[in-house]
Amino acid sequence: MTPNQARALDPAPALEVDPLLDDPATRIIVCCGAGGVGKTTTAAALGVRAAERGRKVVVLTIDPARRLAQSMGIDRLDNVPRRVDGIEGGGELHAMMLDMKRTFDEIVEAHADPERARAILGNPFYQSLSAGFAGTQEYMAMEKLGQLQARDEWDLIVVDTPPSRSALDFLDAPKRLGSFLDGTFIKLLMAPAKVGGRAGLKFLNVGMSMMTGTLGKLLGGQLLRDVQTFVAAMDTMFGGFRTRADATYRLLQAPGTAFLVVAAPERDALREAAYFVERLAAERMPLAGLVLNRVHESGAARLSAERALAAAEVLDGEHAENLDECRIVDQGDGKTGVRGGHDDSPSGATTSPEPPPASPTSDALVEVSPAVAQVTAGLLRLHAERMQVLARERRTRDRFAALHPEVAVAEVAALPGDVHDLAGLRAIGDRLATANASGDATAGGAGATGGTR
Repeated sequence: MTPNQARALDPAPALEVDPLLDDPATRIIVCCGAGGVGKTTTAAALGVRAAERGRKVVVLTIDPARRLAQSMGIDRLDNVPRRVDGIEGGGELHAMMLDMKRTFDEIVEAHADPERARAILGNPFYQSLSAGFAGTQEYMAMEKLGQLQARDEWDLIVVDTPPSRSALDFLDAPKRLGSFLDGTFIKLLMAPAKVGGRAGLKFLNVGMSMMTGTLGKLLGGQLLRDVQTFVAAMDTMFGGFRTRADATYRLLQAPGTAFLVVAAPERDALREAAYFVERLAAERMPLAGLVLNRVHESGAARLSAERALAAAEVLDGEHAENLDECRIVDQGDGKTGVRGGHDDSPSGATTSPEPPPASPTSDALVEVSPAVAQVTAGLLRLHAERMQVLARERRTRDRFAALHPEVAVAEVAALPGDVHDLAGLRAIGDRLATANASGDATAGGAGATGGTR
């Protein structure tokens, strides 16, 4: 047996959610993971539980879906934290959804004089940049987190990260911003503004005519002028962007921050989770553990898939006398009769005034009708499929545990329905807190159903 195989046999350490939520030193919890694994629902459930345990909490979601607002009984979420009614206990819960453009506008209004701010906000290139330029959402998430923390109004900030495949892109936002602002393209566009007026245009035309000619063809003359005007107006703000982004990055590395990686027990999702774990370690970000959603369970796990399929084949066969071979029997004290079949007794119960004594060495056979046999065979096959799913999930989890035995895990069972109200979030928080690493908990899962993000 290899060391990895040996480690896979040991249960992963349990992720204890309540101590994490109760610790006053925990100020920020970041839920990250691949899209569609339950990050938004997990973040909301954690927020509800923390608030009902006495903390003042704000949940910031980056997900454009509206499920969070609906589950909290709020008509809409926007860039302003809104208090959630119905929270039990001594705490408070507020929720908000990142408005990328509005956050950018707030930065401009806060760090530029009124005239310069109007010029920036009315610039066509700025309007395109703030509405959907690549990387803007991730950077604005960093900005909003920094704003919330600086206000020092909440005990705990729970962040739901963007629903992209590369859900840790926001960690790169300060670095990408710095590269963008220090790049040749920006320096080129800033050159005429720094020189000023016609002299600047002459400098640009003489020194870089080939470059600007190419840019003019690619961007169009008007767009190039819009970009130059935007860069000139934003010049004094660039340093502030870098400073705040770097400060937020350091905040994410601080001891008061905890990252929770959210995943489903599927190969691709756990491969992505492993990437998140490794990336967080490389960036020296504090990882609290893994929330494993949508874990399947069975109340009849003692019946293996193989035995269930064998029994189904017997029921479908022509030899009903072979039923005892697959143990489809009545294990009572000698009671026999038809289960689920026609019964002529007035009470509907199976009657046998003087039941024959049961054999001390064997169970009594149960006679079943063809219809009951067919239904039973179908149920046995469904059970076999469920057991095969359980086995596949266990192998996948064991591989992850072998690679990252140090990561604490909370396994959360799949729910039959979606979460649509505060009570559902409360129940998820309860069950998430009682989930354990061995998967024996009967709890339902945050984001366990299809469609949660």
